[in-house]
Amino acid sequence: MPAYLLDTCAVIWIAEGARLQEPAASDLPKAQDGELFVSPISAWEVANLAAKGKIALTMSPEVWFERFCDQRGVVLAEMSPSVLIASAALPGNPPADPADRILLATAREFGHTLVTRDARLLEYGEQGHARVMGC
Repeated sequence: MPAYLLDTCAVIWIAEGARLQEPAASDLPKAQDGELFVSPISAWEVANLAAKGKIALTMSPEVWFERFCDQRGVVLAEMSPSVLIASAALPGNPPADPADRILLATAREFGHTLVTRDARLLEYGEQGHARVMGC
């Protein structure tokens, strides 16, 4: 079975119980334990969104993220120095956003499919540089 890495937008939508778009709506529920990954950079992005008032959380971002990661089947992805270094040297024309680059480097490093609705990330995947799936 494939392993999936959730983009921060996917993490937020899943946490809020929002319906994902296809193909993620069909594929993610089939993921087995240990096949659904979330990056530590998503914790940083959620905290920034909350600090800017772009999302409303009923608890601290730290508790919110910990609770998301405590869900059955969710695994915290490794954010090693090699992933961070690789994010600075992605092939092709990757997005400029550092968090997006870290997500792409993580997906590439571990062979995960990045689950996203971000057009720039989907386009990068269409260029053949990373596996992506729309959500």
